[in-house]
Amino acid sequence: MSSVEVTIVQALPENDSTIAQHFYQLWLDNDVSEDSIRDDWLDITLKFIEQARREVAFQAFIAEINGSIVGSASCQLYCGLYPSPFKLQHRKYGYIWNIYVESDYRRQGIATQLTKTAIDYLQDLDCTKAVLHASPFGKPVYESLGFVSNNEMVLDFKK
Repeated sequence: MSSVEVTIVQALPENDSTIAQHFYQLWLDNDVSEDSIRDDWLDITLKFIEQARREVAFQAFIAEINGSIVGSASCQLYCGLYPSPFKLQHRKYGYIWNIYVESDYRRQGIATQLTKTAIDYLQDLDCTKAVLHASPFGKPVYESLGFVSNNEMVLDFKK
């Protein structure tokens, strides 16, 4: 595919439905069955984004080519899984999620550009670290940007 001009911009609230659709498609692209996704996924995702925008500095970014949105990334302050006793200057994490590029535009560096933009945003918030959970497809992109695997361990109870 020939090189195209990609523009990365901050998403606006009117882009929330597109961001949510990308989140949904991301799950499907990672072999999650549609049957396992709730029927009200869109409402749940839109409410999450609205609340995250108010409470944890949520910001999404969109990738545009010729005025069409072809990808997006979302990020916010990390809420944590437990209470944090740490001073923010020592542990203020940012969380990057929902990095998605439409299949026709993959392997052109768009995910890398989106991720770098999210990283810049989190650095502007004085985050001390950026955290994300990588799909097998995204892992090489994130590793090329300096992300390293951590010690998260998972025990699957699914029967």
